[in-house]
Amino acid sequence: MKRQGEEVTQAIRAEISLLGLDRQIHTSRTRCNGRCQDACVVIAYPQGTWFRDVSPEHAPALLERVRTGEGFEEHISHVLVDGKFVRSEIAPLGKKK
Repeated sequence: MKRQGEEVTQAIRAEISLLGLDRQIHTSRTRCNGRCQDACVVIAYPQGTWFRDVSPEHAPALLERVRTGEGFEEHISHVLVDGKFVRSEIAPLGKKK
């Protein structure tokens, strides 16, 4: 995996275990989400929140966001609103394919 993807995955999984949330939170790895300019990308469902520029050190703050819905706003790239993704002001425009 590129751009520390494996390290981010392992840090998030370790934080989930540390918080005792293994039964509440499931993780899955992907190779590409089509947002290279935002790597590493983490997506939280069912909320539908996409986070950009995530590094292993961000795992505690990211999990706090997932648990409480607060914090980590500076990394939000897209949110799901009424079934449509809305890009945040900090997220670069995607490439047209």
